Amino acid sequence: MGISIGMVGLGAFGKTFVSYYKAHPLVSRIGLCDREPERIAQFVNDPFYADKFKEGDAYGSLDEILKADFDALVVITQPWLHAEQCVRALEHGKHVYSAVPIVSLPCADEILDWCDKLVNTSRRTGKKYMLGETSIFHPETMYCRRQARAGAFGSYVFAEGQYYHDVDSPGCNLRDVQRHRLASTAGREWVELKKSYDARGIRGGPMHYPTHSTGGPLNVMQTYALKASCIGQAAPPDDAFFSGEFGNETGFFKLANGATMRINEYRRIGFYGEETFNLYGTEGSFRHDHWVDKRTGKHLTLDEMRDPLPREVYDAFLEAVRARQRAAAGPGYQDKDFSPEENDRQVFGGHRGSHAFLVHEFVSAVAADRQPITNAWEAARYMACGAVAHKSALRDGEWLPVPDWGAAPGA
Repeated sequence: MGISIGMVGLGAFGKTFVSYYKAHPLVSRIGLCDREPERIAQFVNDPFYADKFKEGDAYGSLDEILKADFDALVVITQPWLHAEQCVRALEHGKHVYSAVPIVSLPCADEILDWCDKLVNTSRRTGKKYMLGETSIFHPETMYCRRQARAGAFGSYVFAEGQYYHDVDSPGCNLRDVQRHRLASTAGREWVELKKSYDARGIRGGPMHYPTHSTGGPLNVMQTYALKASCIGQAAPPDDAFFSGEFGNETGFFKLANGATMRINEYRRIGFYGEETFNLYGTEGSFRHDHWVDKRTGKHLTLDEMRDPLPREVYDAFLEAVRARQRAAAGPGYQDKDFSPEENDRQVFGGHRGSHAFLVHEFVSAVAADRQPITNAWEAARYMACGAVAHKSALRDGEWLPVPDWGAAPGA
């Protein structure tokens, strides 16, 4: 018998994951939850979901779905709600997948408190928490994990990660994202809550969402930050998006494995965008899709870097893609023969092909009763170093200690 999954949050991002979870061979039942009824309505009469979704499994609030008998919940709601909702789900005996970040709040100390609550709640309840950090399943990260397990890096020397996403990027304009979020019921609630932070002069910065740049190197090296120093670059004071926050932050970290890490989180930069990391060791290094050692260097293709999905999972996800294409085209549509590369692009999904892997990792971890790769302990490491870095930026780069909660039991 498969596992049951409740999808919480069906907005622009959340709805893209519903077909993946429905299609996974280990999932036997899905439920849908959103405070906006029209978001659920689009799935109710869709025949693609009929074998695993019943209308009685539609819920209008988190309170309702927490009372239902689902094995796990997938939480893709407003960022400021993530941690509180995930802790509640764990307390109700559910395994939990959370969209990134762990939580988005202006106060670094509150972020660290939520990291502590998540780790301790997962430990106490025995339920699994997984952070849906997309960079962990980028092809480069997969390749570097394999090289790390083989010892090919030797001792780690230096890591550098960067997330360059200008606020006005034409590919994903952050002002448009913000407007869309604030237009919802939860978004309007956030507008009111944020006023209390503004009144106290508490403002966050890019390092409060560092996981796209910290996750890859920390995951590959299986280490954590001991202390942080960070320099912030102020945004224009008249730009309402930043509200006086730093527009860019550059952090330096001393790691527990003896290496040094530099992280750039930039939201004001004349660049097309970048979400990558480089990693250097005494025996080998990874830089810009190249593996380099003391003798030679090699450019790597996506196929060489990416891990395979189990065949039955890949085929199920591919059939889900085809079913959506048939439904969109209407009667008389004939499936097209796509190249293997195009099939891969459609199956693996967004954020550098990470979506399919994120879903499979969570489902398979719950089914096998094992810790997922980005469990609560691991996720806290990606987040805490950024929160402390922002505190350092507010103190003009003062070195500050970063808390750590250890590694997950059995991980």
